[in-house]
Amino acid sequence: MHDLLIKGGTIADGSGAAAFTGDVAIDGDQITFVSKQRSGVRARRQIDASGLVVAPGFIDPHTHYDAQFCWDGLLSSSPEHGVTTVVTGNCGVGLAPARPDLYEVLIGDLVNVEGMPYDTLSKGVDWRWETFGEYLKAMDDTGLGINVAALVAMTPVRHCVMGEAARKRAATPGEAKQMADVFRQAMQDGAFGFSTTVLGIHAGYEGKPLACRYADHAEYTAFANVLRDLGRGAIELTVTPTDTVNDEQRQLLELLVTESTRPVTWIGSFNTPGTTDSYKAKLAAVEHLIAWDKLVPQTTCHPIKFQFHLKNPFILGIFECWRPVMAMDLPGKMARYKDPQFRAQFSKDILKNEALSGNFWDRVRLIDGVTQPTLKLAQDKRSVARMAADRGCDPVDLMFQIAFDDDLGAIFELVALNHAASEVVPLITDKRLLIGLSDAGAHVDMMCDAGFATYMLARWVREEKVLSLEEAVRRLTSEQANFFGIAKRGLLESGNYADLALFDPTRVRPLESEKAFDLPAGGKRWVQHAEGMFATIVNGRVLYQEGQYQGALPGRVLRSGEACA
Repeated sequence: MHDLLIKGGTIADGSGAAAFTGDVAIDGDQITFVSKQRSGVRARRQIDASGLVVAPGFIDPHTHYDAQFCWDGLLSSSPEHGVTTVVTGNCGVGLAPARPDLYEVLIGDLVNVEGMPYDTLSKGVDWRWETFGEYLKAMDDTGLGINVAALVAMTPVRHCVMGEAARKRAATPGEAKQMADVFRQAMQDGAFGFSTTVLGIHAGYEGKPLACRYADHAEYTAFANVLRDLGRGAIELTVTPTDTVNDEQRQLLELLVTESTRPVTWIGSFNTPGTTDSYKAKLAAVEHLIAWDKLVPQTTCHPIKFQFHLKNPFILGIFECWRPVMAMDLPGKMARYKDPQFRAQFSKDILKNEALSGNFWDRVRLIDGVTQPTLKLAQDKRSVARMAADRGCDPVDLMFQIAFDDDLGAIFELVALNHAASEVVPLITDKRLLIGLSDAGAHVDMMCDAGFATYMLARWVREEKVLSLEEAVRRLTSEQANFFGIAKRGLLESGNYADLALFDPTRVRPLESEKAFDLPAGGKRWVQHAEGMFATIVNGRVLYQEGQYQGALPGRVLRSGEACA
C-alpha cells in the first residue's frame, strides 16, 4: 500500500511530451511510479485529480527569500502558486557569510538594492550564522515550506574578506585568493554557485555602489575557477537592461563562461517598449556564447512592475538625477524633492530615456497610501498622467504633491517593461531564454510577483494560447532544474522527489496582490494568492490544498554536492 495516490489526473510530466491521463504514486518523499492509465493500486491517502493537471512543482530561479525564512519558513506567497523550489542569493546581495560588525552593512545592502524594509530586517534577522554553511543549517533548523537552492552572493564575501575596502576598490591577489577559499567552502557546504551585479542603480549601504561592483576580472576569475574545479554550480549576473551589450559587459560574460566552464544566466532580456525584437540585438553581441551549458539570458513572462515610494525611490535610479538621492537621509530627500531645479532635471532625464520618454507618466499610477485621502485617491489606480490632465497640472509636480500630502507613504507603480503582449510573446517563445525573474521576497512592502507561474499558465497558455500546456510546464520545471543542477526534481518519474503542483487549467491564475501586516513588528507587505491551484506537494507532503495551508514544513535546503551525487 502506497502513502499517497494521485489518480486520474492529466499528467504533464515536465519533459514537454504530450500529456496523458494516469496515476502518480508516492511513498515517503519520492515518486514510486507514474502510470499512463488508471493503476488500480491502493494508498493510505488518495487525491482524485480528475479535471486537474498534475505537474512537477514549479521552480523559481530568481528570488530574494534570503532573510524571510527567519520569520516565515513557508516562504509565502510562492507555494500558493505551485512553486516547490526557489533559488535565492541573486543579484550579488545576501546575508552570508556574516560577522557582527557587518550586520548593518548587509542589511543596508538589502534595504537599498532589494527594497526590504529596514525595521523588518533589523528586528527579524536573528544572525544564527557566520559562515555560509551555518547559514544553510539555520534555514534547515528553522523549517521550510518549500525547497531552497542557494547561491552565494559575491558582496557579503567581499565584505567579510576586505572590510570597509570592499566598497572602495578591487581586491589584491591575496584577498582574491581568500575570497575564492571562502566561496569554495560554501560550495562544499552545498551552494549552487554565485551571483553578482554590474547594474548601475544597484547602490547598497549608505547609498554607495554595491561592493561587488568594484570586483575586477582577477576576482571573477578566482570565483569562476572554483566552479570549474568542482565541476558544478551556476552563475547569475545582473547587467544594464538595455538593447546593447557594451565591450566591458561582453568581456565579463566571456570571462565567466570561459573560466568557469559552467552555465551563466544573465539578467535580463527584454524588449524596448513598443518593439517586438529589440532584445535580439543584445543576444547577437554574445551569440557565440549562448547555449544551455554556457550563457542563458533570463526573461520573464509577466509585466515588469516596480512599486516605489519616495522614502525609497529605488527604481527612479534609472534617471541620473535621482542617483545622489539614494544616499540622502530623509530630511535631505525632502529638501531635494522641493527643489524646482531638481524637478526640472527629472523632466529632462525622462526625455533622455528613449524607452520611457513617450508615455512615462501613463505607466505610473498611484496604488496605495497611508492617509485616508490618498487611499481614496488610489482606489481606481489611475495613472499620474490621467490625474494631472484632470487637474491641469504637471505630472512631476503632482507626484511630489501626492507624496507630501501622504508623508511620503504614497506608493506608485511603474510598468517599466513587458507592457504589451506583443513585447512579451517573442521572449517566452524563444527557447534560448530562461523564464524567471519573479523577484519574490524583494520589495515586499511595494510589490509581490510570486505568481509568475500561475500567470504563465493563465495568460500565455489558456487565454492567449501562445504556449502549449506541456511546453509551459517544461519551461517552469525541468528547464530550471537542468540549468541549476537540481537533480531528481523537475520531472515526474519514478525515483524523483515528490514535488508536485496540481491545478485546474480552466481556472488557474494569480489574484490581485493584497496587503498583509505580518512582518516583524507588524510591518506591511504585499501578498498574492492564487485561484485554481488545487494542491502544492513538497517532498511527498501536501503543503497547500485549495488555498489552505496544511500545517507541515516539508521543505529542505538543497545542497549541490548531494544533488549531483
